[in-house]
Amino acid sequence: MSESPRVRRVADRVREVVAGLLTGRIKDPRLGFVTITDVRVTGDLHHATIFYTVLGDDTARAETAAALASARGLIRSEVGKALGLRLTPSLEFQLDELPEGVHRIEDALREAAAHDAAIASLAAGASYAGSPDPYKHSPSEDVAPDEEPAADEEQSGETSADSGQTGDSGDGAASGSPN
Repeated sequence: MSESPRVRRVADRVREVVAGLLTGRIKDPRLGFVTITDVRVTGDLHHATIFYTVLGDDTARAETAAALASARGLIRSEVGKALGLRLTPSLEFQLDELPEGVHRIEDALREAAAHDAAIASLAAGASYAGSPDPYKHSPSEDVAPDEEPAADEEQSGETSADSGQTGDSGDGAASGSPN
């Protein structure tokens, strides 16, 4: 189900306010280089999930999470003033896993490309185990147009047609029937 335009506007406004607070008003030394990547607001506007990324290692992420948790009340009150809604949404900060997922996918693609290059280099010097054309062809395709079929092929065709007649005298009467 898609979100309404009002929910999208509220989410955009929450993103602007939180980003402004993180760059200007909140002076926590634990707060790292934070980027707000997305904000999702529920349809009833009671809850907002704020996705963020942090530049740095796991300790920088943990310290930033602690700084955001301690500043949640201040951020919520400023969001409430900026929105002017009857109810201020509760805020939840969640580390965005998208950049790590992108790095894993890029690493997998690089590994697959290296594997494909190795297979292509092996295939470049390889030869066929049998004939280059593995498909069966009819005998008429194998014979060149100026060659005639061998005498053995003509005789085998005649004998197979003649061998189908057994016990038939040729006049249509059966040999062992009483008159």
